[in-house]
Amino acid sequence: MNILLDTHIAIWALNDDPLLSAKARDLILDADNTIYYSVVSVWEVMLKHARRPGEIPFSEKDFSEACKEAGFYTLGLAEKHILSVSTLSRPDSIKEHNDPFDRLLIAQAKVENFSFLTHDELIPGYNEKCIIPV
Repeated sequence: MNILLDTHIAIWALNDDPLLSAKARDLILDADNTIYYSVVSVWEVMLKHARRPGEIPFSEKDFSEACKEAGFYTLGLAEKHILSVSTLSRPDSIKEHNDPFDRLLIAQAKVENFSFLTHDELIPGYNEKCIIPV
């Protein structure tokens, strides 16, 4: 299975953070799975590290290098990913989710037929079959 990691999942995996669930850890370590991180996550890390370096322990360069060292593959951003964001929807009855990084990551996973591994409790509200909440 091809798995795209949400940014926080990638950071937790790289730091061996106890917040990373056993299910997420098992999926990431399963040799039958190919693990990807997105250039969207590199961009997100860059912006958030600049604003709150204490909360985001990596610069964008360090994050990218650590992902590669961990054996994760890079998923680039293509126009088809951006255009697919408009296909995402959420019922009006659930809490709004306005994170543009997450929306791009979900769209990438959807377009590429990857699974998207996340701990964000708002993301399953998109009802996309690619989402794996952990």
